Amino acid sequence: MLSILLAIFTLYILIKISLSFIQIRYILQKKDAKAVLLEQDHYKEAADYAIAKEKLSLVSYSLDYALFLWWTFFGFGILYSFLQLQFSEFWTSIIFLFGYFALEYIITLPISVYQVFYLDKRFGFSKITPKIFFQDQIKSILMFILLGFALFSLLIWVIDSFELWWFYAFLIMMAIILVINFLYPTIIAPLFNKFTPLDDEVLREKIEALMVQAGMKANGVFVMDASKRDGRLNAFFGGIGKSKRVVLFDTLLEKLDHSELIAVLGHELGHFRNGDIWKNILLMSILVFLAFFILGNIPLELYDELGVAPIAGVKIALILILFPLISFVWMPIISLFSRGHEYKADEYGSSVGGKEELVSALLKLVSENRSFPLSHPLFVFFYYSHPPIVQRVQKLGLEV
Repeated sequence: MLSILLAIFTLYILIKISLSFIQIRYILQKKDAKAVLLEQDHYKEAADYAIAKEKLSLVSYSLDYALFLWWTFFGFGILYSFLQLQFSEFWTSIIFLFGYFALEYIITLPISVYQVFYLDKRFGFSKITPKIFFQDQIKSILMFILLGFALFSLLIWVIDSFELWWFYAFLIMMAIILVINFLYPTIIAPLFNKFTPLDDEVLREKIEALMVQAGMKANGVFVMDASKRDGRLNAFFGGIGKSKRVVLFDTLLEKLDHSELIAVLGHELGHFRNGDIWKNILLMSILVFLAFFILGNIPLELYDELGVAPIAGVKIALILILFPLISFVWMPIISLFSRGHEYKADEYGSSVGGKEELVSALLKLVSENRSFPLSHPLFVFFYYSHPPIVQRVQKLGLEV
């Protein structure tokens, strides 16, 4: 069983590595051609950034594979053998899970540090200081310890109490996803960023009128101090139910005029009108269900080969380590639907904000964010939740 699992994971990593090499080669072929959508210097810079990110991804994939080999051939057995002699089954499960996450975090942290403090700074995106980065890490760790302990305890109880534990665990995870979506804009996000009400009264009135036209009720329009961490532009509608709010990055306000902002927010409202958030949650729920169903029915012989007993903590860790395999198969399906949703949202955004204004905003976004406008079709199929920007502006009527 372990050999089959190893073969599947190896194939998964090889496919991801191959896709990165395909994308790098494709961008290199396009890099010195006539610029598309961007000015020539920005076009080449965006190509360099895209290639650099893929090279870093290659390192990340290799590290993922090494960690998989470590956990399956040594780590699970060593950690379990040590803990079972020291603690009860419940605490063995809890400490096993936190030990798993701690090692994963420590081993992969250098990649995050490299991207934030070298790669993104090299291309002029990252504005974050070591102090802010350290504070973010501490906040994330403390939040994970508190919420993780509560969630792990609940899942351990479910696994130990019910024969169909995987089904009840699936229901719990879906409830958690909904709660996080509800709490994120008002409780979680403010732990890391400052949100202030939009003080541009003219723009606020335009946005509120736009929301009334779309039939959306939100609890305010806020500006997020994104510039203290990153120079890229963005905006979003966060939350569900009464927690919905409009969030504009301060970087976006600096670069887009009112008409372009309205077109961008019209696009986001298009997602709301079309119910895309709930469609995405439904598609994600199918993925989570498949994951718990498959991993909830793993043959017991696998646990023997791993050198562990099938206790709750080990089962949860197996779900975590194998979930990428299942999501890699299912995510292209979600992305296929998502790309269709983006086109429809663009239609609505152009209808309420103007087609020329939306195209102008998209071009500014791709330029400021140094997003290379071209990608290999295979790379798009597996990874892109949004259509390539070239296809979006072509759909809006701009000749490229």
